[in-house]
This record gives sequence, structure tokens and C-alpha cells, in this order.
Amino acid sequence: MKTALPVFLLCLALCGGAQAEEADFLDDSFYDDAPDAEAAPDPFEHFNRLMFEFNDVTYTWVMEPVASAYSRTVPEDIRQAADNFCYNLQEPVRLVNSLLQLRFADAGTVLTRFVINTLGGVAGLGDVAGREFGFKRVEAGLGETLETWGVPDGFYLVMPLLGATTARELTGTAVDGLAMTPYYFLADTWQEGAVISLGRRVNNISLRLGDYDGLKELTIDPYTAWRDSYFQYRKQARKHSEPVTDNKL
Repeated sequence: MKTALPVFLLCLALCGGAQAEEADFLDDSFYDDAPDAEAAPDPFEHFNRLMFEFNDVTYTWVMEPVASAYSRTVPEDIRQAADNFCYNLQEPVRLVNSLLQLRFADAGTVLTRFVINTLGGVAGLGDVAGREFGFKRVEAGLGETLETWGVPDGFYLVMPLLGATTARELTGTAVDGLAMTPYYFLADTWQEGAVISLGRRVNNISLRLGDYDGLKELTIDPYTAWRDSYFQYRKQARKHSEPVTDNKL
């Protein structure tokens, strides 16, 4: 019998922050016509800075070296296929959140991507929907749903391994982490879930090596830069996930 709680905690810690990691903070186009980010208050800055340092050391001395070795061993197309597979398994929860946010065109896009990639992309290993048909990835999580329903952000928080978040986003990540990740369904034990979760995290980092180091080199205070980038990214993500009316499904 599967042990839900340990797998859930591992999924939350190891994979909950994937979305933020995927933001290309070093791309100038990321900041073009971006609205000013509205940051949540940071009353626990001392704790957050300690957690930021812990995450920084863990990433620099453990995760990045492992991901670098992995990237030299496994071809990029295989690593990208693994990322596509995990992303495709998470589409049903994006569909539910899109519907809860009344983003019906986006919900149609998510459903279309899921069907095409599952059937034509060999269970999601290939992104046929995006590459051949132009259906781009749509992000929709419970944190954004709660925001749509008027739930306030709360306070800014840095969690071990998870990274930057807020009280509302952490709640959304916790729920999505259990429903969204495929590891609970693929693993028979929490130890297997840990291996799958860690593998996904290493694979994710291997596709984005250098982004974090580049951001650190551009600023005197990496903590503040990362906090501001988190809110800027989230603002941009919200902007691009507004209800769409021109999708042709």
C-alpha cells in the first residue's frame, strides 16, 4: 500500500518550485513591458535569508554538480522527453484550475494538448501539440485560482528546497503537489517516490544550467534579486494566463 504523506512531502519539496525555476530571468524580453511586481510583505526576512542560503549551498554543491554530470551523460533529447512526460501527466490538474478560473479557452488548450500528446506523443514523451499544432503550454495552479477568488497573498516565504513562495502560493502548491505530480501513482513506496521526485528535479535543472548562477552574478544582494524576480515572474505569468479568446480548438 502506498504511503501518501511521505511521497506528498517529497513531491512538495523537490518539485513544487519547478515553475519558478523555469522562468528565464536573464532574458531581456522577460522584463519588456512587464508591470511592476507587487511583492507580498516579508516579515520573516531573517528566516527567509537563512533558508535562501541553505538552498543556495544545496543547489551549488549538490544539485548543480549532479545535474551537470547527468547532462553530460544523458542526451538532451532524452532529458527533454522525460520533462515532457512528467508535464503531460500534470495536465489534468491544470485543466481543473483553468475551469475554476473561468479560463475556458485555456482549458480547451490544456485538454487538446493532453489528448494529442498522450495519443500522438507516445504518452507525452513528445510535445506534438506544441511543435506540430502550435498549442503552447498553459500554466494554471491552485495558487492562481485562489488569487482569482480574492484570497490575499499573505506573506513572502522561502522554504527549504521549495524556494520562493507566499502563504497563498504554498497552500496551492501543497494541494497541487499531491494531485498534480505523477510520483504518487508511479511509486509503490515513499522511497521510490523520493527517487522519482529527485530524478525529475535533477532533470529539470539539467535543462536550465547556468540560469541561477547568471542571476547571482548580476546583483550584489542575490536574496533581494531572487525575491523581486519571483514576483516579477509571477506577474508575467498571470498576465499571460488571462482569459484567452482567440484560440482555435
